[in-house]
Amino acid sequence: MTEDPLRRPHVFHPGSSTPPLLLLHGTGGDEHDLLVLRQHLAPDAPVLSPRGTVSENGMARFFRRLREGVFDEDDLRLRADELAAFLTAAEQKYDVAAGSWLAVGFSNGANMASALLLRHPEALAGAVLLAAMVPFAADEPRDHALAGKRVLIVNGDSDPMATPEQTSRLGEQLRRRDADVELLQFSGGHSIDAGLLPRIRKFVEGD
Repeated sequence: MTEDPLRRPHVFHPGSSTPPLLLLHGTGGDEHDLLVLRQHLAPDAPVLSPRGTVSENGMARFFRRLREGVFDEDDLRLRADELAAFLTAAEQKYDVAAGSWLAVGFSNGANMASALLLRHPEALAGAVLLAAMVPFAADEPRDHALAGKRVLIVNGDSDPMATPEQTSRLGEQLRRRDADVELLQFSGGHSIDAGLLPRIRKFVEGD
């Protein structure tokens, strides 16, 4: 008997506006960590926030890594497939239009959002990637799989992991598949800059 994808811990809050938000936490977080972002970005939107199912020394993550900054790409592909199945089940249970999610991910969650976009373009409408790195080392094919999907990458200029080089390369990987990519850099490290939340809200609203 196939395991129910919705068994993974998650929080869902219904809402009336669009797009629905998919919140993906960073290493050591959980399904409650990013819920506060709803009030800043889209207070009336439906929100789905799952917990990562991988444990690293007791810290929840969305996929394994071999060491800091080096991803287990085979596991990342597997976990992206699992998350796509979770979203399909959640859409049916919570009456959310298929593929309408705007992912908002931080760090490990942002990397999962990028992987989900690249591996399952049908699963997301777009993404806000906070402190994001390149998910897959190999260059993406040139195609139109992400045409019409909007992506905002928000990275600090002194982030030791999501470096400016990583930021540039991630943007290029997504553009190779025809995503509409915007880069928003701030003075800081591996964090979320609260001062940029109004600008990110405009992006979420489509401005």
